[in-house]
Amino acid sequence: MPKTAPLPLTFAVEDLRKSYAGPGHLWPGHKKSAPKKALDGVNLHLGPGLYGLLGPNGAGKSTLLQIVTGGLAADSGQVLWCGHPARGIGFRRILGYMPQQQGLYDSYTGRQFLAYMAALKEIPRRSVPGEVARVSQAVNLAQELDKRLGTYSGGMKQRLLLASALLGNPRLLILDEPTAGLDPRERVRLRTLLAQMAEDRVILVATHVVSDVESVAHKVILLRAGRVVDAAPVPELVERYAPGGGLEDVYLSVFGEGDGR
Repeated sequence: MPKTAPLPLTFAVEDLRKSYAGPGHLWPGHKKSAPKKALDGVNLHLGPGLYGLLGPNGAGKSTLLQIVTGGLAADSGQVLWCGHPARGIGFRRILGYMPQQQGLYDSYTGRQFLAYMAALKEIPRRSVPGEVARVSQAVNLAQELDKRLGTYSGGMKQRLLLASALLGNPRLLILDEPTAGLDPRERVRLRTLLAQMAEDRVILVATHVVSDVESVAHKVILLRAGRVVDAAPVPELVERYAPGGGLEDVYLSVFGEGDGR
């Protein structure tokens, strides 16, 4: 029998909605606040490439990423990977996630932490040393692996979280503020690494730093008040919102000084 061609890599978010309940009655006669819409019908359809997710505080970026990675349930809508619901062990095996928060065990060494995360990803034990070496080299952390995490700087911890996300060679990579705490040299190194990786996987980078994605993103997604304002390559966004400028000018034109509401 002829072999079936593999499905093209596609990642989709369809009509995703999420609201948070308003505060209750604080005193007699006080009306309960209406629920806050964190996501209000978000739709994304992405193929292989690197995508920037930009928006001010309160725009819904973190809520979107938490739903995609399974940390939060949506009120309605769905997340799809290659046309199938994105859930279960099969999805977790192709997912790499770098959260914004640095919740690490200070008593672990970098090597122990990566080995522990590899076990959680069900990477075969015989493959773990090679995987740890590969991802630590990719983020320029190979010489620091046997140091305790309590001695790591903020930037080193950030690079370790990225290395953890790269374990298992994920086909979908979700990064939340990946360059926080990195010096300019490491920021450039990270951009170069992600650009190289984006050819055969889907990479979604949520950031406040427009330079992180301006020169490497296939498209930039603008999110405001839980809705996608626009999603297009940087030159198209510049032409529409800030002719003659750059992505930072687009950001200021679209979002101004608001808080995303």
